[in-house]
Amino acid sequence: MPRFSRRSFLHLSAAASAAAVFRTLGEAQMAAAARPATHAPNAVIIDSNENPLGPCQSAREAVATIIPQGGRYQFDLTRDLTDLFAKSEGLDPDWVRTTVGSTPGIGLSVLAFTSPQRSYVTADPGYEYGFMVAHNTGARVVNVPLTNTYAHDVKAMLAAAADAGLFYICTPNNPTGTLTPHSDIEYLVANKPKDSVVVVDEAYIHFTDAPSTLDLVKASKDIIVLRTFSKIYGMAGLRCGFIVARPDLMEKVMQYAGWNPMPVTGVVAATASLKDQQLISERKRINTAVRQQTFQWLDRNGYSYIASESNCFMLDTKRPGQQFRDAMAKENVLVGRVWPSMPTYVRITVGTLEEMQHFQAACQKVMKA
Repeated sequence: MPRFSRRSFLHLSAAASAAAVFRTLGEAQMAAAARPATHAPNAVIIDSNENPLGPCQSAREAVATIIPQGGRYQFDLTRDLTDLFAKSEGLDPDWVRTTVGSTPGIGLSVLAFTSPQRSYVTADPGYEYGFMVAHNTGARVVNVPLTNTYAHDVKAMLAAAADAGLFYICTPNNPTGTLTPHSDIEYLVANKPKDSVVVVDEAYIHFTDAPSTLDLVKASKDIIVLRTFSKIYGMAGLRCGFIVARPDLMEKVMQYAGWNPMPVTGVVAATASLKDQQLISERKRINTAVRQQTFQWLDRNGYSYIASESNCFMLDTKRPGQQFRDAMAKENVLVGRVWPSMPTYVRITVGTLEEMQHFQAACQKVMKA
């Protein structure tokens, strides 16, 4: 038997606890966002903010090429990906860690910086994963309504939790697709309680022209920035992302990560995607065009929605949102879930132009029924 120090034992115990939390919450989250048990193979699936374009061609080729080597861990490929991302963003590679999407970065940060004495502060409506982890670890969850422009109300978040351990900002926000100004995040970072952190989830940042908050990381502020390849890069099923933070914060986060090497398929697909210089601009153009065409149709027909800058938006169904979801499913169109604070709204993912035309036809039928 190998000999373990007390420190090693504690790290292993923490990792085991984190794994249990992630497993439990993964199941709960899947249940909350569950698609119908059965649906037609040709169903229009616009319920989970996936990118219908999938991985770019070079990423697909990279995955096909690496499959025969899938029996090896290929740590050097992960280091190459980290170095490539760090160089592209002007970061020290030691300030970057790879993860399977951005979601683990949320959970690990909650474990590191919240407790029964340190609250988790988030927007309402907002992405639920962090507060689900916080509930399971005994931290108080503070939900703060968005502003009337659907930005995070950072002053209200500060006022609501003097005991905050972590402030979670998703910009563009999930589910509303709306931005929180960089200046507001700066204010939050500057005025937060001592020893707390701000976690900024930039999963959807590439769909916008908004500035990243990586500049605050470079300035050594108490901030952790998360990125993912699940959205504009079309890799939701391949899973790859980054945690970016200064080393002392990173150490606190990663103590709960355990040993979890990246899948080589995700690593090579992400690497190929980063090297495609036209990918982000081209996909942003496509998403914006389809989103705006959909908004114009909604405007012409008098339907209410929250104007988004992302690949999703909230539609006011003027009835319990679940009723609308069920009716749309009967029309072979699967739309997103309902947030308790906005019970008549459902989240719609921006699909292809053809998919959104199917959505429009089904929506018209269901709305008039």
